[in-house]
Amino acid sequence: MNKYGFKIRTRGGSLVENLQVQARDPAEAEQKIRQIYHHCEVLECKEITPTLRKEGLDLEDVVALINKQQQEK
Repeated sequence: MNKYGFKIRTRGGSLVENLQVQARDPAEAEQKIRQIYHHCEVLECKEITPTLRKEGLDLEDVVALINKQQQEK
């Protein structure tokens, strides 16, 4: 099973980010989201890749994290 992250707009117009569900594929993940948030608009769906956590962060990890955040914008 994979994990998928969603950004949606509810039928009331509220923006909800960082919704995460586990599913076999994106279609099943979206179906699960729509069961919870009826008549929502899916704005974004992305597969979340698991990352292994280390004990602490070093300078290279911090720089990589900053670069990743800037690329996503």
